Amino acid sequence: MSRETSQWLNQNVLIGYTEKRGTAWHYRASNQGDEPNHYTGAIPTEDVRRRLFNWKPVEGEITATAMTSDGVLTTTAPDRKAIMRSDTGDILGIFKQSYRPHEYDQWLIRNVESILDADIAIGSAGLLKNGAVAWVQVELEDTLEVEGVEYRPFLTAATSLDGSLASTYQTGSQVVVCDNTLSVALGEDVAHRFKIRHSAHSLNRIGEVRDALHIIHQAADSFAAEVEALVQQEVTKKQWRDFTLAYTDPDPDSKRSMSIARTKIDQLDRLWNTDERVEPWRGTAWGVVAAVNTWLHHEAPVRGASRVERNMERAAMGGVDASDRQIMKALDKVLA
Repeated sequence: MSRETSQWLNQNVLIGYTEKRGTAWHYRASNQGDEPNHYTGAIPTEDVRRRLFNWKPVEGEITATAMTSDGVLTTTAPDRKAIMRSDTGDILGIFKQSYRPHEYDQWLIRNVESILDADIAIGSAGLLKNGAVAWVQVELEDTLEVEGVEYRPFLTAATSLDGSLASTYQTGSQVVVCDNTLSVALGEDVAHRFKIRHSAHSLNRIGEVRDALHIIHQAADSFAAEVEALVQQEVTKKQWRDFTLAYTDPDPDSKRSMSIARTKIDQLDRLWNTDERVEPWRGTAWGVVAAVNTWLHHEAPVRGASRVERNMERAAMGGVDASDRQIMKALDKVLA
């Protein structure tokens, strides 16, 4: 279950390019309020500002009050401050005085326009945790295709006001058929992510982002080369069975570990054999990647967060890279 309600997701997560990739999993027309959260093309930048970023983070004092035998005791913490929503007054985080909130319009829209040196075409944007986490994803207008795999290269900007996420800019690719986020390159690690901490000097570092990132068109070329190689790599039935064991890595001396692994393997087998997001590439290394990422993105257990929040954090904080490397490491063992 999502920690965010269906109403929250349908009013605070905006989805673009539905004509090319369909509606999001959380789509409920009845929960969308006065206007839909889905757009057939790019999401207008002003809609993101009006619907999501129409408030600012403001700083407030931290005061504690207690009852003592002498009466009411009130103390203000001079070295701490609260970050609050200017529209509702909700407290999003408590920090030391050195913390600098990164306002969403500046860090997720204007900075991305500066990085790309152009107007931006927004594919998705959203708020989570009552507005404490936000992201904007910029996509190419055209869907690309290689070896029958349709994908959309992107640049994502994400940040937080609760301390859970530094301002992060990264490139990657979204596979249309399964809505999975994948690394820009599935093999070797590449410089496609840049993080900026919430400090007094952070505003001066946006120029470094442009220099460090592989921007969207380069990400598209790298991803296409990886997919082409994986589609051409055969994976036999035996190699698939060996892969699922290597990937789940159960402890043979633990009944619980074996049971958990068996459940995962059964779920992966179902995706491998019958799911339309995977089946066209069954028998190839790309099919292996598609099966595991579809499971991770849509079916794997999620604890302590909503699925949309966990997927966004994986994309922005490097979890996608880590999971893709884990897949390739297990696959390399059985293909060697």
